[in-house]
Amino acid sequence: MTVRAMTAEQLTKKIINKEPLFLLDVRNESDVQDWKIEGKTVDYINVPYFELLDGVEDMIEKVPTDREVLVVCAKEGSSIMVAEMLAETGRTVSYLQGGMKAWSEHVEPVKIGDLSGGGELYQFVRMGKGCLSYMIMSNGEAAVVDAARMTEVYINFAKKHDVSVTHVLDTHLHADHISGGKKLADQTGAAYWLPPKDAEEVTFEYERLEEGQRITIGTASIDIQPIYSPGHTIGSTSFIVDNQFLLSGDILFVDSIGRPDLAGLVEDWVGDLRETLYDRYMALSKEFIVLPAHFMIMEEVNEDGSVWKELGVLFEENHGLNIEDEDVFRQMVTKNLPAQPNAYQDIRYTNMGKLTPDDEEQREMEIGPNRCAIR
Repeated sequence: MTVRAMTAEQLTKKIINKEPLFLLDVRNESDVQDWKIEGKTVDYINVPYFELLDGVEDMIEKVPTDREVLVVCAKEGSSIMVAEMLAETGRTVSYLQGGMKAWSEHVEPVKIGDLSGGGELYQFVRMGKGCLSYMIMSNGEAAVVDAARMTEVYINFAKKHDVSVTHVLDTHLHADHISGGKKLADQTGAAYWLPPKDAEEVTFEYERLEEGQRITIGTASIDIQPIYSPGHTIGSTSFIVDNQFLLSGDILFVDSIGRPDLAGLVEDWVGDLRETLYDRYMALSKEFIVLPAHFMIMEEVNEDGSVWKELGVLFEENHGLNIEDEDVFRQMVTKNLPAQPNAYQDIRYTNMGKLTPDDEEQREMEIGPNRCAIR
């Protein structure tokens, strides 16, 4: 039997399309518990590679014969060897090309909607990392928000749609992944925007992103309106786009709210977080489509692979928006903080320009799930 390679893009489409898939993860158990591939129609087992060195006979009964089997490891080498052993038993087997590193880096564009004066808004879903970025396109120009470090995906997408990237914006100084914002701006000649309260230690020039500004995309004057939204960071800034979309950064997610502790100032910032969610956001149109910078669980992903919900629905359903007592809210936030993101301090320094890791070092720094939310 032939062993086939499955790309991260093909795997993403299978998960979005809810195609049945059986996944055998041969990484160490601790790595799988920390971070694994998930999907509504994905079944999986974990059998570490070292337990399969002498063959697959002891676990073969656990592997179905009526479904496609995908073998996964960190970089692909071990999964190829296990897949070949499984293929010899008659199973239909693939291995994940590039392993979990490739899964972490694939970015899939999904159209969110049309803009009123012409143009479109796309969400770029990084399924393996839970990161979400955006491209706003209108009349030959584009803005990119919260870009991943794999900047070629935005450059190629812009070329395909015959637009020029003129603005690149980050909602805040990220701590869970390396921003591609400054790199993309340098590559395209675009203006790079950062909230100044998050940028006090950056080593490069940037445009100051402040409330009251209007950033215009294309001749049809599609507006990007910054809204100061502290709480995840002291400078966190949301964007109202075309008076119908709210890009909420890491302040508000579909099923959770942002964490305020990644700079060690949780007691100071938890009050800012509540004010943003319960005062600033409460004053906005409940019809706004909320587009966050991350998702945490597959239940947040819509049928088409996008991640969004109306603000009014979130005020009804999101537990983090329904805690009336401020002291109870403060306790809920400060006592339920998840583990810190992997290498988050080095990632912050990289995003400030203080560290310049090479490509492989950046991959290693980003390995693992995002941990930006409190649920």
